[in-house]
Amino acid sequence: MTNELTPKFNPTEVEAGRYEKWLEADVFKPSGNPDAEPYSIVIPPPNVTGKLHLGHAWDTTLQDIIIRQKRMQGFDTLWLPGMDHAGIATQAKVAARLAEDGILPQDLGREKFLDKVWEWKDEYATTIKEQWGKMGISVDYSRERFTLDEGLSQAVRKVFVQLYNKGWIYRGEKLINWDPKAMTALSDIEVIHKEIDGAFYHITYQIEGSDEFVEIATTRPETFLGDTAVIVNEKDERYKHLVGKNVILPIINRVIPILTDDHADMEKGTGVVKITPAHDPNDFEVAMRHNLPMINMMNNDGTINENGGKYEGLDRFEARKQIVADLKELGQLVDIKPVRHEVGHSERTGVVVEPRLSTQWFVKMDELAKNAIANQTTEDAVEFYPPRFNDTFMQWMENVHDWVISRQLWWGHQIPAWYNEAGEMYVGEEAPEGEGWTQDEDVLDTWFSSALWPFSTMGWPDENSADFKRYFPTSTLVTGYDIIFFWVSRMIFQSLEFTGKSPFHNVLIHGLIRDEEGRKMSKSLGNGIDPMDVIEKYGADALRWFLSNGSAPGQDVRFSYDKMDAAWNFINKMWNVSRYILMNAEDVSADAVSSALTKVANKTAGNVTDRWILTRLNDTARRVTEQMDKFEFGVAGHILYNFIWDEFANWYLELTKEVMFGEDEAEKDITRAVLLHVLDQVLRLLHPIMPFFTEEIFEKLPNTSGSIVVAEYPKVRPEFNDDKASEGVAMLIELITAVRNIRAEVNTPLSKAVPMLIKSEHADFFNAVSPYISRFTNPSELTIAKDLAVPEQAMSAVITGAELYLPLAGLINIEEEIARLEKELAKWQKELDLVNKKLGNERFVANAKAEVVQKEKDKLADYQEKFDTVKARIVELKEN
Repeated sequence: MTNELTPKFNPTEVEAGRYEKWLEADVFKPSGNPDAEPYSIVIPPPNVTGKLHLGHAWDTTLQDIIIRQKRMQGFDTLWLPGMDHAGIATQAKVAARLAEDGILPQDLGREKFLDKVWEWKDEYATTIKEQWGKMGISVDYSRERFTLDEGLSQAVRKVFVQLYNKGWIYRGEKLINWDPKAMTALSDIEVIHKEIDGAFYHITYQIEGSDEFVEIATTRPETFLGDTAVIVNEKDERYKHLVGKNVILPIINRVIPILTDDHADMEKGTGVVKITPAHDPNDFEVAMRHNLPMINMMNNDGTINENGGKYEGLDRFEARKQIVADLKELGQLVDIKPVRHEVGHSERTGVVVEPRLSTQWFVKMDELAKNAIANQTTEDAVEFYPPRFNDTFMQWMENVHDWVISRQLWWGHQIPAWYNEAGEMYVGEEAPEGEGWTQDEDVLDTWFSSALWPFSTMGWPDENSADFKRYFPTSTLVTGYDIIFFWVSRMIFQSLEFTGKSPFHNVLIHGLIRDEEGRKMSKSLGNGIDPMDVIEKYGADALRWFLSNGSAPGQDVRFSYDKMDAAWNFINKMWNVSRYILMNAEDVSADAVSSALTKVANKTAGNVTDRWILTRLNDTARRVTEQMDKFEFGVAGHILYNFIWDEFANWYLELTKEVMFGEDEAEKDITRAVLLHVLDQVLRLLHPIMPFFTEEIFEKLPNTSGSIVVAEYPKVRPEFNDDKASEGVAMLIELITAVRNIRAEVNTPLSKAVPMLIKSEHADFFNAVSPYISRFTNPSELTIAKDLAVPEQAMSAVITGAELYLPLAGLINIEEEIARLEKELAKWQKELDLVNKKLGNERFVANAKAEVVQKEKDKLADYQEKFDTVKARIVELKEN
């Protein structure tokens, strides 16, 4: 035989060069079959800031599983790849690289700096594509997109202008989240709230014209430089005499009024609240109600500006230290009380976010949110898996704030607004005609363009684009629950607004990859795992198996090298199974397989084990497909694993040796054909999860041709169903297992022949399979009958449909055997209690499918028979 498999599975050898062959063969492109149902996915675009992480490997693995299965099922599949420009993160990375050479972005200017960013993008996009290749993802690279492509830029400009013309995009001065390191505005969901150690600083403000003071408490004492009032509650008797008076801000000696406002809580702190409108969202609202001035006391980089007096130029945290020291010297620092509190941090740079008054561009969210909420009650609703994430989506949409979309960056979609010296502003898809116009220097939030991804990548705004007409809305989105707000929600409301449709039918939400201790992976903990390192050691198939087989929608997964070892062992098991089959069936043609299967189905050839394994294969294909359709990849993997490892490898392969080592050549031909067919179908079932290994074996099968990528996915073949064979071999396996267990209990090796008696209503079946019983249990004498005398001193076992006795005189202790049987009796009583409880539940009986209820009733009958038989045997032993 040519191209024999090596004795041990080597993932590096199997996976090397395979991906390039697939790309050359164009097997990942849509079929172009107009009669096939389209199925499309657009990849959640990784940003071009570095290597793929395990979370993205999880995204791509699950999507690849879906698209590979759908492709094999005959759908016209499109998986469109692309990448995101990631404005803040990418600009920060490039700026850091330049800083290593002592270069600032300002030294280069906007255009030359952007040239450097494009060089970065090309470098890291190449790296990401190489990593995609190692993962084996089956995307159509002829349609690859980037969020700064001209086509996508056109879509961004069109959306911006249309929303502006509707009054849903506006420019205004509001309090926003400010990142002092990236020196840009952030949206609310780009702020991560972390618990940190801080303090309440208790400070006194002197009442103007008196020796009286009021005490306030703040966690940010430096912001007093921007105070424009203090407030008390009008019902607070302690301060009624002060309302209308002024306080003098310490150090800077600015006079500000004392006002009343319900925001002041009499029960909280001293009941006196300082108001810093330009640096606190609640204070901003108070200032709006009282028409207070708003003093910004901070520069873009987090240093104190000219409004900070002698503290001008100091970093905000250094200024805090100086101010606290100065207040203490003045005697106006009353106390410092430690506190553990939540503080907003930039999702991108990690620094503490500063609430700051700023002029920015915003999207009005009321109507967009209303449309998205209403859509979830229609036939076009997006289906979330698991469904609880629909509640997460709805809650966010119901409480959403206006979205700040401008970013003070150079890398990104520059805002399509222009200004002239006359103070006029022009908003349009193209620059205005004439001289004297300057474009807004800010760019749009990355998520503004990413929100258009499902339809802008398909050719929109050209609604006659072939891809847009055929593949939009897309079928399924796979992503982590951590970006439902960032991305999923925004895609939904933008798509509804501009296409009138939901962007996708299904959203599969997965969790986070955590370390073995359950901790989130992070640089600070040093517990991150590079998926490329895992692939180098175990191969992509093993990593994909782990990511899918440990996966339940919406649940986190703990990475484990023990599980990676188990994944590799599973592939190696399949590798050895394949070697055995290929060595014994190298010359079997496709016609021979087809002919043999027809004979087995018609019961004109083959034996009960052949019919059993084909029945079990049918059941496996049905159940795996059902679970895959529900995105329950972990359940599907469990079903596959049990069939492949237990039924196919451990049992059927072993049972076939009775034929393969025999002398009946016709029977051998049938068994070889069944072995090849089951292996072929197993490879197809496994292929979406393990593409490399399955292709390697598939192309070596003597009865197949072409790539497994486009091979037909297994379907249930009713002609192979044989319930009688299935039940019979299940009894045979149970019998063999029971004998092995009894031998182990009395330390009697299989090599030592012992007498065996089988009492059963199915004596004819057990006699028919007696060669298998003899091979795998080694009886010195084998007696099988419907009725026979039970030996007094014998080890016994009750299996489905039979009673088994091994007369082992001198090897057993009657008391110990009774004790063992009583444990077994207790086990069957427990099973009976569970089934009776379920059948006694009226809701279960009324609502479950009839076949499910019947299955429980069948269990009840089986368990009762076993219970009664064991009980009778105990009585018999005690009487004797």
